[in-house]
Amino acid sequence: MATLEKGSSKLLNAWAFYDWANSVYPLVISSSIFPLYYGFLFPKDNPNVLFMGYEFKSTALISFVTAFAFLCVAFISPILSGIADFAGNKKRFMQFFCYLGALSCIGMYWFTADNIYFGIVCFFFGLIGFWGSLVFYNSYLPDIAHKEQQDSLSAKGYSMGYIGSVILLALNLYIILGKEGQEALDAMRMAFAMTGIWWILFAQYAFWFLPKGNKNADKITKDVIFNGFKELKKVQSQLYHNLRLYRYLVAFFVYSMAVQTVMLVATYFGEQEINWSTDSEKTTGLIISILVIQLVAVIGATLTSRASEMFGNIRTLIVINVIWAIICVFAYFVTEPIHFYVTAGFVGMVMGGIQALSRSTYSKFLPKTEDTASFFSFYDVAEKIGIVIGMAIYGTIDQVTGSMRNAIVFLMVFFVAGLLLLLRVPKNQVLDVE
Repeated sequence: MATLEKGSSKLLNAWAFYDWANSVYPLVISSSIFPLYYGFLFPKDNPNVLFMGYEFKSTALISFVTAFAFLCVAFISPILSGIADFAGNKKRFMQFFCYLGALSCIGMYWFTADNIYFGIVCFFFGLIGFWGSLVFYNSYLPDIAHKEQQDSLSAKGYSMGYIGSVILLALNLYIILGKEGQEALDAMRMAFAMTGIWWILFAQYAFWFLPKGNKNADKITKDVIFNGFKELKKVQSQLYHNLRLYRYLVAFFVYSMAVQTVMLVATYFGEQEINWSTDSEKTTGLIISILVIQLVAVIGATLTSRASEMFGNIRTLIVINVIWAIICVFAYFVTEPIHFYVTAGFVGMVMGGIQALSRSTYSKFLPKTEDTASFFSFYDVAEKIGIVIGMAIYGTIDQVTGSMRNAIVFLMVFFVAGLLLLLRVPKNQVLDVE
């Protein structure tokens, strides 16, 4: 089909629709059904699990596996994004990771306590598939949208993702709620398979309209394998000549490690640390909390986009970091379901906003370049390494102290540091700062 013009509504909608397709993964697998299922497999009265000859607290194990998956993504994404930019076929790589993640979700149907190794492997590759595809997905933003469209389009993508994922979660709830024991666990495993099917199915609309990549495509040779790392070094050297982009990226690295860690462990925290009266109340309560987060996040992403237009991106991000720091302190004292619901509402309000605005702010600060995948690879590597550090620290504190509360309150430090670093971002572009 003919290539759509940059900024065209059909192209922008197709890009945003991939959020609709893939956002079911972070909601169902990362945030709601899987943490519940995992908690039932390893309840808090018997939380330890033997894995590879070592005994882990179950929540610490999942934190370490998550950290290792992000470390792998941080390592392979420069290689793949360099190849994608060189060969002009970033869509093919995006498709590969999409299918890897979706098929891994389907494989998680066979995740049981007796099949722990296979289940962990599927969980691991699901993470790699989701985050690997985002490297290429995010890099499309400056290619398909003009600068004045990027804030609203980024927010639209997240909003569509929240809405689409809530629809699938509601369908999963219809299947799960009312069931007990093994029947409920089987329904949860069916939700994993449905997530993979949804992801593959709806991604096709985006793949149909998104361009293949840059127009100057060359054949891949063995010299291209490490081209991505060369591109990262080139991006790094350009950062030193772009004070605004450099300081923003440092701030993003610091606060993002806390944001992503909170999002990845929130449901495990609720499952382990809240005083639910029954298993049924826990299942219903946690899923209601996740729904609240998703629905409020739609409002949060929209309000943040408007706030950035009025007050500027950096000022808005500073305020959001302040709110995140307060949430971490408050979470330490959360014990009852009603407290958890209130916290979930505030998390939702700032979660969508900080994700959408962080992505579009980076896109707007980029210099004029055709190698957008390399710049967004640098962005994603910074994010992934931050997550590795955040999850490793969180898992270690959880494992050593036996309490997720100590780990969650420690994340406040990163939000405070992040807002202080944001205060140092220049308002205007500053060049040649060696």
